[in-house]
Amino acid sequence: MKRLQTVIVSPALADANNGNWQTAHRWQQMLSHKHRARVVRAWPDAQAGGDDVMLALHALKSADAVQAWHSQVGSQGLGVVLTGTDLYRDLAQSPQAQTSVAVAGRLVSLQSRAIEALPADMRHKAVVIYQSTPTRQTLPKTTRHLRAVMVGHLRDEKDPLTLMAAARHLVGDAGILIDHVGEPLVAQLGAAAQATAQVCPGYRWLGGQPHTATLKRIQRAHVLVHTSRMEGGAHVLMEAICSGTPVLASRMPGNVGMLGADYAGYFEVGDSAGLATLLRLCQNPHGSPLMQQLRHQCAARAPLFAPRNEQRALERLVEELGNH
Repeated sequence: MKRLQTVIVSPALADANNGNWQTAHRWQQMLSHKHRARVVRAWPDAQAGGDDVMLALHALKSADAVQAWHSQVGSQGLGVVLTGTDLYRDLAQSPQAQTSVAVAGRLVSLQSRAIEALPADMRHKAVVIYQSTPTRQTLPKTTRHLRAVMVGHLRDEKDPLTLMAAARHLVGDAGILIDHVGEPLVAQLGAAAQATAQVCPGYRWLGGQPHTATLKRIQRAHVLVHTSRMEGGAHVLMEAICSGTPVLASRMPGNVGMLGADYAGYFEVGDSAGLATLLRLCQNPHGSPLMQQLRHQCAARAPLFAPRNEQRALERLVEELGNH
């Protein structure tokens, strides 16, 4: 089989340390076993002449690269990877995002519910590739209190204000501690985190943290909290599930597509009181019926996120795109 060269277009590179970069970097490594792959922010560049396949992360933010490829090559070899903001905001209002979807040879979604957000006449081009993460050891967890962690840069799509409001509901409950990891991409949200920490002894905003240190926090936490308003398929959910840490998540399509429709750990989007109630129900990690149910459900989902499954699906996609 021909060794194909794939260019992965990502709006973020290593300096951003966000989900787009982590996906791009992981895919580059996975494809390198059989093919060649490189990651760029803009295309075409000096190496463009050798590219057989383009995988563009983000229909809107990578629209210029998608259009450049289509104008030179057509739809052949062109895959567009749909993010949460693509699916649940931009496709409804952005002509650039709509064009990216229209000209792509294949559309890639990162969770099963994403296809429902596509126009009906585009769904035949869609394929689901679950992202993956290695299985990690479940680290010892304290028995003195419930430790929750939320991981995500502070921006509106992640809805960190719901976590902060839940922390305020829990003031006076010394048995629940919340660690919040993420850079303040919106200054007002950073200020809100600081203000919350001043009045909520159980809430700590830790700012940005290295990925390795963040993984350790996830491994040691009893639950991961994920409050997003929109999401294409959050990598941090997999990192928690494959570390033996159950998840409390907002009931929105990107989370439901990862966790399953019958998952017991949902609260409604923006429902801080509902999140606080779930945290209280988890407060006795070893004796809580809810915690036992969440652990069981997360263990059942974990095989979906095995690296070998993602690698095989990614290789099939690239070979299909590159050989037509």
